[in-house]
Amino acid sequence: MKNSLETKLGIFVILAVFAAWAIVETLGSADWFSHGYHVSAQFNTVQDLKPGDRVKMAGVEIGRVEDIQLTDTKVNVIMKLHENAMVRTDSKASVKFTGLMGQNFVAIDFGSPDKPKVKDGTELVGIDQPDLSAIMTKLDGAVDGIQNMTKTFASDDIHNLFGPLGDFFKSHKDELAATIENITNITGQIASGQGTVGKLIYTDALYASALATVSNLQSTAANADEMIAAVKLVVTNASAGNGTIGKLLTDETLYHAATGSMTNLNHILLKINQGDGTIGKLVNDQEFYKNAKLSLQKLDKAADGLEDQGPLSVLGIMANQFGL
Repeated sequence: MKNSLETKLGIFVILAVFAAWAIVETLGSADWFSHGYHVSAQFNTVQDLKPGDRVKMAGVEIGRVEDIQLTDTKVNVIMKLHENAMVRTDSKASVKFTGLMGQNFVAIDFGSPDKPKVKDGTELVGIDQPDLSAIMTKLDGAVDGIQNMTKTFASDDIHNLFGPLGDFFKSHKDELAATIENITNITGQIASGQGTVGKLIYTDALYASALATVSNLQSTAANADEMIAAVKLVVTNASAGNGTIGKLLTDETLYHAATGSMTNLNHILLKINQGDGTIGKLVNDQEFYKNAKLSLQKLDKAADGLEDQGPLSVLGIMANQFGL
């Protein structure tokens, strides 16, 4: 009897310890006895988050929610993290839930790898997630809108909407049938290679012509490339001073000779303009002009006199002039 009582008592104690451990694990109070550090974050709403809920990073538990405090305008969530949890100074915290009926938890992202690890008491940036109730309210409103829209499409409304279209098809049935038949005939002719469109589709002449055109364009492009290469060669040789054009462009002797010639020509023209020299006097002397004009007039009169006299008279005058 004694052994049986002790056995039952031992089993009860084991069950009590197991139940206490399960309760502590569920509430998250086991973290109170472990080493770690504290961080906090402020939110507008925590969506039924409570102390003991898990803190996760990429789905892995790194701590528990230790306390939730109300401030003037925010909700301050204090979390105790495991000692080896690598939370960075730019990591952000947000309240999430595992499902529509699941438990809420705090999710912390990795942050930047080059940022240092947070210290005990650091306040993280809190990001508010959309409220589930607000989402359900919007979904409910969308469903109501869809229901109202479907209600408007009653049989009478559908008839009013599509009735004129049906009447149009009924009144133009023959014309529509003829149009469809014509379209069928045209597509049949095209499919059989008849007509301009059909020949363009099924005849190889267009393809051959296009291919020849492309070949000619390629040949023209090749010739153009050769021409451009030749022009480049000429320009290069000219820039280097090779050949006649290169010497004309780069040899300064031609430049100096041209400059001297232009200077001399300018001097000559200046002297002519001033009336110096024979050409200058011929150009600027008015007496020479008058004498030349008078001589031409006398020569003209002499020619008229010769026309009036006969050939013998002309010979007599010439003989007298020569003393015959």
